[in-house]
Amino acid sequence: MSTNTQVETLSTGADKAKLAAVGVLVVAGVAAFYVLGKQDLWLRVVALLVLLAAAVAVFFTAEPGKQLIAFGRDSSREVKKVVWPTRKEALQMTGYVFAFVVVMALFLFLTDKTLEWLVYDLLMGYRR
Repeated sequence: MSTNTQVETLSTGADKAKLAAVGVLVVAGVAAFYVLGKQDLWLRVVALLVLLAAAVAVFFTAEPGKQLIAFGRDSSREVKKVVWPTRKEALQMTGYVFAFVVVMALFLFLTDKTLEWLVYDLLMGYRR
């Protein structure tokens, strides 16, 4: 039993044009920054920021921008549902992790030294 699920993306010509305009505005902003190379830095930065702000505004009017806003709202709603640990619980769990790391480090050190002793001293007869 196979269900054929397809994802439909509705991309209108207007959305494609808006996304193209976003790309043009971003390139124009970077180009303006370098074309105005002889001008004061503040003017170059203002030109760049204005064109980038225009690109962001156009993006958020297109369907992908609206979907991004909806995703952000849904994510924020989900984060509000999370039950966060208390300070005491967080400190306890951090302590458990540190203790586990120390125990594992000792275990690996002892395992390494035991294998080194077995291979080099007993099997190969190598003395340092």
